[in-house]
Amino acid sequence: MLLHVPQTKRMTINDCKLITLPQITDPRGNLTFIEENQTIPFEIQRVYYLYDVPGGSNRAGHAHKALQQVLIAISGSFDVHVDDGHEKKTFHLNRPYIGLYSAPMIWREIDNFSSGSVCLALASQHYDESDYYRDYQDFLNTLRDPQ
Repeated sequence: MLLHVPQTKRMTINDCKLITLPQITDPRGNLTFIEENQTIPFEIQRVYYLYDVPGGSNRAGHAHKALQQVLIAISGSFDVHVDDGHEKKTFHLNRPYIGLYSAPMIWREIDNFSSGSVCLALASQHYDESDYYRDYQDFLNTLRDPQ
């Protein structure tokens, strides 16, 4: 299912959606595939993954100005906390065929990593430090006064 996310409105946590990716089951092992602009709502510009995260650690702790992202628990499980400055919601990811779409201007934090977990991230843009809000108060100030 392709999600269409208009970029002209203010994003909320309601724009963060679970995406069920295609799953081909086979007695020899299951297969899931990802296609840009088909199973996810953007063109993939960057792929990275988090692994060997020490127990009790958290990752992310930032928001993006324009980047869209899908996070997938390829192995194990973890929690993704999303925050639009007004509401917060937590998603527990633990299936390799379920992705979490995260819209721009949503603060996200990832924690509660199980042992051996792997978080795959599909991003709509190449790495660009200027696209990040790394300070939560700066993020909130921008939401209140977008200029």
